[in-house]
Amino acid sequence: MARAANKLAASGTARMVAAFAKARREQMGLTQEELGALIGYTASAISAMETCAQPASDKMLTELERVLGDGMGIFEMARKFVLLDKYPPQFQDFALMEAEAVTLSSYQTYVIDGLFQTPEYARSLIGGSFPKLPDEQVEQLVEARIARRALFDREPGTMIELILDESALRRPFGSWEIQREQLQSLAEDSERDNVSVQVLPHDRGLKGSHAGAAGNMVLVETMEHHHVVYLENQEQSQLVSDPRTVAQLSHRYAKIRAQALSPEDSASLIRKLAGEERT
Repeated sequence: MARAANKLAASGTARMVAAFAKARREQMGLTQEELGALIGYTASAISAMETCAQPASDKMLTELERVLGDGMGIFEMARKFVLLDKYPPQFQDFALMEAEAVTLSSYQTYVIDGLFQTPEYARSLIGGSFPKLPDEQVEQLVEARIARRALFDREPGTMIELILDESALRRPFGSWEIQREQLQSLAEDSERDNVSVQVLPHDRGLKGSHAGAAGNMVLVETMEHHHVVYLENQEQSQLVSDPRTVAQLSHRYAKIRAQALSPEDSASLIRKLAGEERT
């Protein structure tokens, strides 16, 4: 049933990849089984890709480019758009912007920012959502989310700043072991030259001012040096570009940063929490 639904819901990109792959396979005189053997997949996997019952994964696209690409780069170019199709509709515009950002400044209150998530943490978070998603869709969303981590190593580099409310560090998803590994990964990411991670203490409100009470935001500086803010709540999203509103949110973000622990103290807290034994 899931694969039949996939055929009906297949995107234009998935259909283009399927049609081109089939045409090139037949042009080269290869059966589905022979192509599968060349790229490390079964004949049924090739059939599923060609009928859009199971769109090509990022790994399959890389292998299709190697065997069928003929130097044209069609499958390589398709990787970006196939990946984009896997994101929820409300996230797709931001995903394109994020991938090319000059700077990203994120404040998150409830969970670890998706850009920093481990596969296990992302799977527990996405798989535990309501309404519950099919396992196949969960895996597609996890794959797409983890693929965003390519931004850490992109050239030219992106400056990435993350401020996390302390509650996100203490709220487990899946198991305490998954949370521990997520915190360890977060601490390692914070050591990258182009990354800064700070923690907003959960007792901040006791000090009379809490600039982060209004919720999450991501500030983006684009390649053209335009400034926008991405807001998301209850699977609804908004890209804010009005200069006056962007300036107001940027000032609020600066205040949140000022109220957060230093990067050094934040790293110490993250590593401390990662080392705690919980059952």
